[in-house]
Amino acid sequence: MPVTDLFEKQISRSKLAGDDVDLQLDRSGRLRHFLTLRGLDRSLLTGLMDQAEAFLSPMGGPAVRSRTLAGKTIANLFFEPSTRTRASFDLAAKRLGADVLNLDVNTSSRKKGESILDMIYTLQAMQVDAFVVRDASAGVPAYIARHVHDHVSILNAGESDVSHPTQGLLDLLTIRQEKKTFENLAVVIVGDIAHSRVARSASEGLMTMGVGELRLVSPESLAPNPGDFPRARILHNLAEGIRDADVVMALRIQRERIGNLDGIPGIDEYFANFGISHERMKLAAPDAIVMHPGPMNRGIEIESSLADSPRSVITRQVTNGLAVRMAILSNVCPHQDTR
Repeated sequence: MPVTDLFEKQISRSKLAGDDVDLQLDRSGRLRHFLTLRGLDRSLLTGLMDQAEAFLSPMGGPAVRSRTLAGKTIANLFFEPSTRTRASFDLAAKRLGADVLNLDVNTSSRKKGESILDMIYTLQAMQVDAFVVRDASAGVPAYIARHVHDHVSILNAGESDVSHPTQGLLDLLTIRQEKKTFENLAVVIVGDIAHSRVARSASEGLMTMGVGELRLVSPESLAPNPGDFPRARILHNLAEGIRDADVVMALRIQRERIGNLDGIPGIDEYFANFGISHERMKLAAPDAIVMHPGPMNRGIEIESSLADSPRSVITRQVTNGLAVRMAILSNVCPHQDTR
């Protein structure tokens, strides 16, 4: 069997196994890998958010640094394009004192046909302590986690349309900063829910933290399987979804993950029916905040002036993203030698 076919078969089996939740914790209950928000309890997520806040400093002031990861090596393996996530993981590791390897997917041996595990084993032999992995195939981070040495950790930086746990956690932190609590909040996520790993991770985290109500709004052609979001309200009318909401998050249209564009509204039609604007935000709670995971398609998912308005916390999400990744790295890596 060709290597690529075998790899896909193994990945498919790993997805069906559903044990990535159990992989995350070591015997003492500490994080070894960070693969998904699913299955992590409220106290652990709260602890990570608390740690992240300790890494925040005033804008324009000196960045918080430590030597927590001195002597450690972190490899960023991004097999999908990324700006925010890759840059923040790179800076997070460096500000914690680690050596950082950024692998260029266009020149990697995987591009030449090398299996992903052979690549991991090669870098592991160079004493890499943690791999930050983004891949378009579902199941890759957990698959790698099952095959690395006991002292090596895997962090999921975006997995197909399945999971983006660090994004989910930074969104939780941003909401907590603004709203103080999750109870009684109505949170609305608008856009391409069906193909959004951001929506999945945010939903998992919000439910764990006890959010009052989660509403998912999309065109019918971009609606999720209700079984994937069992406690959320799935709606196709933005006015209904946004009414009295405390948090409104717009999602980017995931064009690169959609094979058939026929059922997707055109740009003008999409904004007319599902774009977040100043006018539509009048239906939300007076102190409602606006979020977007980026990159934004201004004038499609969100009105440009709204994205830059006082209601927007989009740049704060970016700031929190770096702090959250510092918290996760500092939580996972220092304990590797004791597992």
